[in-house]
Amino acid sequence: MELKDKRVLVTGGAIRIGRAICLDLARQGAHICIHYNRSYNEALELQSELEDLGVDAHLAEANLMTELACQELMERAIALMGGVDILINNASVFNKQTIDAADMDGWIGELWPNFFAPVQLMRAFAAQDLPGAIVNLLDRRITGRDTECVPYLISKKALAEVTRLAALHYAPRIRVNAVAPGAVLPPPGESASYIAEKAGPVPLQLQVTPEDIARSVRFVLEQEPLTGQIIYVDGGQHL
Repeated sequence: MELKDKRVLVTGGAIRIGRAICLDLARQGAHICIHYNRSYNEALELQSELEDLGVDAHLAEANLMTELACQELMERAIALMGGVDILINNASVFNKQTIDAADMDGWIGELWPNFFAPVQLMRAFAAQDLPGAIVNLLDRRITGRDTECVPYLISKKALAEVTRLAALHYAPRIRVNAVAPGAVLPPPGESASYIAEKAGPVPLQLQVTPEDIARSVRFVLEQEPLTGQIIYVDGGQHL
């Protein structure tokens, strides 16, 4: 896929990995709709950076906790850009909750933004009846059984399976792939040493960066034969 002049919706695009994805795709000439929930100032700053690169950049606010909010986000992105060629489901919520600690609100609080919202956005994206591509952001944890963050892990495992199902369902018009990062950035309020202490062994003994993730997203978009694939970008951590 040629990325120049493609119209891209990136959920959670204002900060962290989402920001790196927006910048990388804009440098290829793609026009970006930056979705954000609470990061308005960061989204506004990023919009200016993208426009300096010579592409169109739009902002769309949404709290992705309902079907209506997801539908309205896609409708807004389509209205702003005249259509959406690429959907990047990057926005997610992470909390450490064991099976015993997670109540129903905890489960819903992770499942909606991490699983149901991407599914609803994929459906709304496909309803345009246009060719395109979707990339879902997962987590290298999906290959294991981390008992400390069960609702989060289940939400990402479910999204991994839906990625494969959607790749079959929407072919040949839409390609659907996923990128599964390892430990990239510490949680807000934590230092960089948090990653080394908590992430576990990394066979390649290197630190994955947001830019590494962004380049991997670009790779699966550019490679036309790829669909239903999950690319682990974690220095071998999932092994």
